[in-house]
Amino acid sequence: MLKNTVNKQQLITSIEALEACYPAPRRSSTTKVQSCLTAPMTRWLSHSSFFVLSSVGDSALDCSPRGDRPGEAFRVLDDKTIAIPDRRGNNRIETLKNILKDSRVGLVFIIPGIEEALRVKGRASISIEPELLELFTLSDMPPATVMLINVESAYVQNARAIRAAALWNDKLHVSPSDLPTIEELYNSVP
Repeated sequence: MLKNTVNKQQLITSIEALEACYPAPRRSSTTKVQSCLTAPMTRWLSHSSFFVLSSVGDSALDCSPRGDRPGEAFRVLDDKTIAIPDRRGNNRIETLKNILKDSRVGLVFIIPGIEEALRVKGRASISIEPELLELFTLSDMPPATVMLINVESAYVQNARAIRAAALWNDKLHVSPSDLPTIEELYNSVP
């Protein structure tokens, strides 16, 4: 384990110092960003069943994993709008509270077995419009609310991270018996 001391002289404290540590981004890395969802992105998203939604909290950022079958976890309404049902769960509603205070969100969508991810940044609002709630009704239970994401940028994330993590390699999957149980995680006190 690393020592819990940091040489403050070695901390990066400016954009210029940070940029000096890296070569300039390739043109393809900067031109891939779109201001809306393209038709291929929309088609790609129609197969996604899992995403992480990041929001800005009072004291920190928050990341919330979301998933369901494709078409039930979220829907693309148009090239600038993604609708996400907020199904009844633990009722902590942290993400929703965050959105009311600061509408900025980031999303990373993945498809099982595919190494690329699609990243979306935008602003969120919360709706209780009956037509939207009806759109996401499952087993006669509508979601409590629907988040509407106004897409400001979207782009494909290259496969390097998912490939390096070998997420889809069954041989590297960890046995649940090798991990603490959920009860142990809930009850662990520092």
